[in-house]
Amino acid sequence: MEKTLEFPDLLRLIDERSTAFRAAVASAPSLDVQVPTCPEWTLFDLVQHLGEGRRSWAATVAAGPTAPAKSASEGPAAPREREALLAWLTASTQQLLDALREAGPDRGCWTWWGTSQSPQTCGAVARHQLQEIAVHTYDAQVTLGAPQPLPDEVALDGVEEFLSTCCTTTAAWPHEPAAVDYHATEGRSWRNWLSADGARAARLPTPDTVPATAGGEDPDAADASARGTASELVLAFYGRIPLDSLKLDGDRRLFDLLIAWEPDE
Repeated sequence: MEKTLEFPDLLRLIDERSTAFRAAVASAPSLDVQVPTCPEWTLFDLVQHLGEGRRSWAATVAAGPTAPAKSASEGPAAPREREALLAWLTASTQQLLDALREAGPDRGCWTWWGTSQSPQTCGAVARHQLQEIAVHTYDAQVTLGAPQPLPDEVALDGVEEFLSTCCTTTAAWPHEPAAVDYHATEGRSWRNWLSADGARAARLPTPDTVPATAGGEDPDAADASARGTASELVLAFYGRIPLDSLKLDGDRRLFDLLIAWEPDE
């Protein structure tokens, strides 16, 4: 089974996606254009959000596992002039990368996903930060009318990261037990199991490693499944494209129940 991205790869890809984000901002006709996938924001607002968020997470990583996140307002405000704004954004990304490199992947870190399968470590923070930056890079590209799919290695890790971080919990699933599968056309699949014990997710074996059964039946067939490219799966998870953009099979009502579920409430 293929491994998840290693820590150096996460840092490299954070830098690469941040560079792609800045390139989109640099070529935009105006910082006041509306972001279609974040309609309450202008492009300036999106840049400000990304920069302040990376500074806040840099402070959180540097503070250690028990300290609360520090306010991003302690740093300099995002400047309005484009060249200065891009320099500020570059510095924001560098602060995050420096903090992660200094801490290393295994050090504990405060996170908001305490009851999920994702560990509360700096490595897990780096993994989620990559996805935040990648999705917001897509937002910036959509604003220019030139959206690009998430790179394969980012998206494939992103499906698993989202399921582990955002879709697993020890809180009881309030409906009938179910299993929901997600299939990336690149050849990787995952399952989310939902029951009174909570929700857990795991990558599924590839078809050629699953033993055959009499009649070719699958005794562990999922109750519902979604199929698309890894990029499409991630973008659907984050609400950037409609869920119906994916090929949905089985009990489609399960997807509505998952979207509506608020296990922490």
